[in-house]
Amino acid sequence: MNHVAGIQAADLGFFVTVATAGSLSAAARDLGITTAAVSKRLALMESRLGLPLLVRTTRRSGVTPEGEVLLERSRAILGEIDDLRQLLGRAKDRPSGLLRVNATLGFGRTHVAPVISDYSKRYPEVEVQLQLSADPPALVDDVFDVCVRFGAPPDARYVARSLAPNRRLLCASPKYLREHGVPQAPSDLARHNCIGIRQGSDAYGVWRLTPLRRSRVKPGSAAPRAEAVRVRGNLTTNDGEIAVSWALDGHGIVMRAEWDIQRYLASGRLVTVLPNYATPEADIYAVYHPRHQMVSRVRSFVDFLGERFSALGRRA
Repeated sequence: MNHVAGIQAADLGFFVTVATAGSLSAAARDLGITTAAVSKRLALMESRLGLPLLVRTTRRSGVTPEGEVLLERSRAILGEIDDLRQLLGRAKDRPSGLLRVNATLGFGRTHVAPVISDYSKRYPEVEVQLQLSADPPALVDDVFDVCVRFGAPPDARYVARSLAPNRRLLCASPKYLREHGVPQAPSDLARHNCIGIRQGSDAYGVWRLTPLRRSRVKPGSAAPRAEAVRVRGNLTTNDGEIAVSWALDGHGIVMRAEWDIQRYLASGRLVTVLPNYATPEADIYAVYHPRHQMVSRVRSFVDFLGERFSALGRRA
């Protein structure tokens, strides 16, 4: 943008509103001004920049490629300004501003969304946006302020606060085990129908199991080694809830987080398989960029998650 000097600070918020409203009339309602005033101000911005920002039609407006660049950077700049305002006034101000949260589909619906509901009642000045996804987003994209995920991220540049312990368990319905037998060792899984879940960066079709030590270990003895078992089955999904429903219907063995299946284990609808073997760690973490540590809405939300999920960890 050769004429970027023509952008004024007030233009950023105006353009974000217009670009996301979907039409000039909708933006006018959001801004509390007339459609003609919106059109005139937008035209003035485009004139100063020497670039088209929106493609207008009778009913809709779309963002041009140049507008997409401005929209992305405007959001980032406005977020940084809001963070700075929070940092400078955090001693006296209640949490406020936009908080972008990401979580996985099933866990987000079941546990994160209710926490956000209660958090919003306590801090109504915070605008929370929750996005659920099958796979954790790339942290380097900085699209979210807080990501609730399983397992600590490998990137040490980010803060990972442990919220609650969590285990992955192998389980199946009593009906399936009666008909197909109960596996006694990891190698037995090769003869069973194992329900596949394609999520995240986990190696699909490979389950890693480590024998649990059942007696006192002599000093200096080697730690048990994980055994990688290649499994197969005729059902695969990227949604954990669907995989659990298939296991409940007697289709096979599934590996799933304890929080997701605890109620079925308690009722007997599912039974643990190979309970003497441990699966990879899947504790629950809140992950965020270090620069957000002192932003009150991020800090208060992570603390709130910690309070609520500590109870979840005790129940699991």
